[in-house]
Amino acid sequence: MTDERAKATLHGRLRRDRQSLLWKLDGLSEYDARRPLTVTGTNLLGLVKHVAGVEARYFGEVFDRPSPEPLPRWQDHDASDLWAAEDEARDQIIESYRHTWEHSDTTIDALALDTPGHVPWWPEPYSNTTLFAVLVHVLGETNRHAGHADIPRENVDGRTGMRPEHATQIDQDARTAHYAKIEQAARSAASAEA
Repeated sequence: MTDERAKATLHGRLRRDRQSLLWKLDGLSEYDARRPLTVTGTNLLGLVKHVAGVEARYFGEVFDRPSPEPLPRWQDHDASDLWAAEDEARDQIIESYRHTWEHSDTTIDALALDTPGHVPWWPEPYSNTTLFAVLVHVLGETNRHAGHADIPRENVDGRTGMRPEHATQIDQDARTAHYAKIEQAARSAASAEA
């Protein structure tokens, strides 16, 4: 496989996963987009905000191509990128993510896969890296957080799927029966263990 084909494949997957993550916000109220949906506070808009910052840093600072979006110093990370404050508009966060995509896409298109970069927050000897490694890393991060978004979204309204064209109608009776079957299997396994 050629470097250009590998880059195009990875970049295509990154574009797909970005859209999947944003789709998880479609049709949600402000409250549902922002509210904590796990015991650690995971929320859908916060996941988008976080991934935007991750992508901006990796395709910006790492290759001396600073993001046009304002970012705090990475040393000052305080987890505020994991949720949206009341004065941060959803549209503003989404638009920031889209601007980050444009900047990242320009970086990815302009550089060869073996272009060196430096990730100061990675431990030695890994901090000196390449566009290829960063592209794989960011793809993994985006995919991971898009996967995280699946469960909170399912808990809000039962919506599942990776893209709108793969969404299916919710059959609540079938879901209830499936859940009960899994619960029974867990209880049976626990009884057998005891």
